[in-house]
Amino acid sequence: MDGTDTISQENESGAAKIQERLQRRHQARVEDAERRKEAKQSQSVAEEKGEYFSSTFNKERECIELLLSSCSVMDRTAAAQTLDEATGKMVQLQKFLNDSTGFLTQYELRQAQAALQKLQTALAEKREEALPKKKFAFRARSKATEKASKPVSDTPSPAEGDTPGGDACGFSNKENECLTKTAEEIQKQDVLLTHLTNCKVRLFGSPSTVHLKHITNCEILCGPVSGSVFVDHCKDSTLALLCQQLRTHNTTNTQVYLHIIGRPIIEDCQGVSFAPLSWSYPTLDDDLSVSGLDRNRNNWNQVDDFNWLAAGTPSPNWTLIPEADRKSNWDP
Repeated sequence: MDGTDTISQENESGAAKIQERLQRRHQARVEDAERRKEAKQSQSVAEEKGEYFSSTFNKERECIELLLSSCSVMDRTAAAQTLDEATGKMVQLQKFLNDSTGFLTQYELRQAQAALQKLQTALAEKREEALPKKKFAFRARSKATEKASKPVSDTPSPAEGDTPGGDACGFSNKENECLTKTAEEIQKQDVLLTHLTNCKVRLFGSPSTVHLKHITNCEILCGPVSGSVFVDHCKDSTLALLCQQLRTHNTTNTQVYLHIIGRPIIEDCQGVSFAPLSWSYPTLDDDLSVSGLDRNRNNWNQVDDFNWLAAGTPSPNWTLIPEADRKSNWDP
């Protein structure tokens, strides 16, 4: 082979390598353009979903507000029906928010949760205004007679007070007692537990909402709640809950065994720990059906701490209960 052939082959080899590099560079540009296109489309879809959520959420919120304002000019029966309708819409709006958390920003999520909390408060206030509690007169009974005739599972009278509305049931101002509400007693009502110390509480059935206030060293087990559970000033306690939403304030050294559709929220809390729900009872499936909760969806460990905004750094205010330390025996 003479020198001319050698030079020709080298030139062909060099041209092939240049062509190969050009093809690789072109392919890289095509793939980069495709990635940018997909990212832009994804962002566009997220924006469209966000706009749809905002529009639908605000429309439903305004509808609930209109229902609440209309109660002021209604008689008691009509007001009760309207408040029931508003409560149902509130549950649906909470479910809509829970189903949308995957594409909402943290800011949008917090704004929506704050709006729902405001609606819950307005609903409770309107129920108190439109359906005031009846006034009771005390009969002359000795404390011994009253204690002997009253089982621990009785619903507290309005004189025992501190309920969020005329239709609430629950227990107040109890110490060192075992307290139970049956499904028939609860019947999708609002439930209030307040000022309880060293008590064991069992709530069966499906409450509409549950409020826990000023709870100390208690064990509280609650059947599936179709709406929200609100916890305030709870310490040294164990809670087992099934619910759409959980908001916990001013709580310390408390374990929460949880099945929740949304994301649990804590605020002004310390030493709160979470585990998946491990409590069960014979009629749980029936109560779940009444509540509408999804037994296959549980965000028990997706906790949002409103006092901890450091992205990428875990909040020091809550932990997960180690598997070896989780409670499994709930017998009285």
